[in-house]
Amino acid sequence: MKLAVCLKRVPDTTAKIVIGSDGASIDETGVKFVPNPFDEFAIEAAIALKEAAGDGETVVYSLGGDASKETIRTALAMGIDRGVLLQTAGSQDGLEIAKALAAELKDQDFDLILFGKLAVDNYNYQVGPMTAELLGLPCITSLAHLSVADGKVEGEREIEGGMETSTCQLPAVLTCDKGLNTPRLPSLKGIMAAKKKPLEEKPVELGAGTFEVLGLELPPERKAGKIVGEGADAVPELVNLLRNEAKAI
Repeated sequence: MKLAVCLKRVPDTTAKIVIGSDGASIDETGVKFVPNPFDEFAIEAAIALKEAAGDGETVVYSLGGDASKETIRTALAMGIDRGVLLQTAGSQDGLEIAKALAAELKDQDFDLILFGKLAVDNYNYQVGPMTAELLGLPCITSLAHLSVADGKVEGEREIEGGMETSTCQLPAVLTCDKGLNTPRLPSLKGIMAAKKKPLEEKPVELGAGTFEVLGLELPPERKAGKIVGEGADAVPELVNLLRNEAKAI
């Protein structure tokens, strides 16, 4: 099988975020960046599918500057065969990113193109389905279970009150959700091997797009808690505050 994984470099979810001086981006000083956690499910799925098939190739693609090389190397250390960095200043416009990926991925004869269901820095859910549409390929999103056999994909995703099963023919685009698998950690052997794996760099130009971030702001600080008493005597006051102050009941 020939499998592609599209990977994004994002701030660590435990990092303390500070808004930049422009008010529309984050200050990256001292911020640790990591592979998008949902993309790691896609990486693991690609490696496992290749192992099950017994042969094939896995390729990871990422858009960004030189700093994205470290993110790609992490995927290579996990077991991906080679990486491609599409060098660009970046964009917040999901459609322009999808156009760049589709232009690179077309005519590459991939059986599957895998994404995380979303990127944890913007939660837009856009790029995977947009890339599928531009490539004219079927797409199954938010997969929690995946099987591939006889040239067909069967995927399950969680819906309200149950599971939904979808099938399509290869080639296809899939987006991966938490629960699909447990991503492996890079081993020392994998980290050393990653340094010798191919990492190709290709400059790309993104269009201006139509999406613009006008501003960012941190959520308001949580108000301090209130202790109304202890035991049964506190219940009337608690109910009163929940009804009249918190408007929760």
